[in-house]
Amino acid sequence: MKSHLIFIGAPGSGKGTQASKFVSDRAFKHISTGDLLRSEIAKQSALGLEVKKVMDEGKLVSDDLVIRLLQANINLTESQYIFDGYPRNIAQAETLDREVLKGSASTAVYFDINMERLVERLTNRRTCKTCGAIYNLISKKPKVMGQCDQCGGTDLVQRADDKEEVITNRLKVFTETINPVLKYYQDLGRLMKVDAEAEVDAIFNKISSKV
Repeated sequence: MKSHLIFIGAPGSGKGTQASKFVSDRAFKHISTGDLLRSEIAKQSALGLEVKKVMDEGKLVSDDLVIRLLQANINLTESQYIFDGYPRNIAQAETLDREVLKGSASTAVYFDINMERLVERLTNRRTCKTCGAIYNLISKKPKVMGQCDQCGGTDLVQRADDKEEVITNRLKVFTETINPVLKYYQDLGRLMKVDAEAEVDAIFNKISSKV
């Protein structure tokens, strides 16, 4: 039976970096509910049109719709998946197990990181407006300050949601809602914690040992 991964962590804790490595090195498929929503809308499927109507009305997409979206886009027997950023609360965790995974083996990986250092990491993140390459003014500086290594663009910008006030609020909300989810997986013996500040390869190898 294939074993799947559920990545849990605050924004900027390194989930995306590890997901990319598992996709390229281990042929996992990366499931981001946001990407699935946009893809289904682009396909103009019946489900996509239903999702579009909800979003056009400014409403949040319900857990029921998200689960139907997952069911329509995954095949647990053929592929191994990484669920990234979902579930976000205890109800979603229970529903994911019951309605999607249905007994398939899975490990929840919590990217544990010091929140103060995370704020520092995110407020120093810069994105190339031309090609989307991501830098960090502390840990991953461009070779020439203010210039993208990949495309040579000179417009490296700070995203609006990387400003300190916004980040602090997002992390507060994350912390308040995630603890019951971690306890849920801990009680089931399916929780792995990794030091999100460790080297990328060390984190990858530790997670790989579980799958």
